[in-house]
Amino acid sequence: MAYTILAIDTAVENCSVALTVGNDVITRCKMAPREHTLKILPMIDNVLAEANLTLGQLDAVAYGRGPGSFTGVRIGIGIAQGLAFGADLPMVGVSTMAAMAQQTYRRKQVTRVLIAIDAHMNEIYFGGYQRKENGDWDVAFEETVLPPKDLNKKLLTSNVVTVNGEWTIAGTGWLAYPALASQLHLAINNSSVLYPESEDMLILAHHALLRGEAVDAENASPVYLRDNVAWKKLSGRA
Repeated sequence: MAYTILAIDTAVENCSVALTVGNDVITRCKMAPREHTLKILPMIDNVLAEANLTLGQLDAVAYGRGPGSFTGVRIGIGIAQGLAFGADLPMVGVSTMAAMAQQTYRRKQVTRVLIAIDAHMNEIYFGGYQRKENGDWDVAFEETVLPPKDLNKKLLTSNVVTVNGEWTIAGTGWLAYPALASQLHLAINNSSVLYPESEDMLILAHHALLRGEAVDAENASPVYLRDNVAWKKLSGRA
């Protein structure tokens, strides 16, 4: 079954929108630090107009659930919730890191990806993914936030080091901490992927819908990884 899905992501410095209609994918992506609220709604209107669709004709709205900037994740989920709530559409949260793994596969045709995103405050968001035959992804290393100096120790206690072959790295964390990759006891291949793009959320959202993981708008929630932040959903704000 081919779903018609609108995907929205504002979790990091760029913001992006993608729409899948049958075999066609319409995308918009812009670097917009601190301008997400100005850019994202016109981008959504633009892709819907190009497809000649209304929100009511969609099957679901996918949103970048994080991890990422607290403000960026909050903007993305808030806009996605507002659209889905108004059009009575289900929502699907997609991991920022899983979307970057899918983008790395799209660009490099690699199936093992380690993601490190600069989380600032001398920390990184980190996760590992391995692609399955059906195009979905398995979590090889659970998403976490940690100081870069602790990454190698964490990896040594994980299943990542037992997988033969190269791992491809993606994300801004490797640039923010240049020595990070060289400290790992793994065969590493670089990629040019730094930021998530919504078009890569579409296939992940499709698999999530097939698994029955869609939720009502009021139940959509972010993943920040840091414990010192909170989010109040669209309904039930009290």
